[in-house]
Amino acid sequence: MNCPQCQHEDSKVLETRAAPDSTRRRRQCLACGHRFTTQERIEQRLPLVVKKAGEREPFDRDKLVAGVRIACRKRPVSAEAIDAVVDRVCARLSMGGAEVSTTDIGDAVLSELRGVDLVAYVRFASVYNAVQTPADFLRILDPWLDAPPEPA
Repeated sequence: MNCPQCQHEDSKVLETRAAPDSTRRRRQCLACGHRFTTQERIEQRLPLVVKKAGEREPFDRDKLVAGVRIACRKRPVSAEAIDAVVDRVCARLSMGGAEVSTTDIGDAVLSELRGVDLVAYVRFASVYNAVQTPADFLRILDPWLDAPPEPA
């Protein structure tokens, strides 16, 4: 592991913390003494993404995180909840075949956001479904319009 300060290759591990899906290590550079944190995560074999126009590209977790973060902006959704949504979507996609369509990714995100935050769900759905008119928004909201209000 190269030191981010001096690029020296050797460091010692000061502390290790295990998490359900990763391991965090606090390190110290043996050359300059700079302390930094690294995170190890199991690499999942994620499929190629088939875009609407038919081109294929490797799955990019960072794009998924960015999209979910935008949907959850200024909402009471923690960073941990966003990571959990993305982790569940990635786990679902890694169980499939060698390719996945953008439609499948969008549907998986929507099903996860539905239980996290209704406004984030509507935001993501409005972009994902290319909402253009108020009627389009009503179709997204239709399942909740007749539902009884949730207790505060």
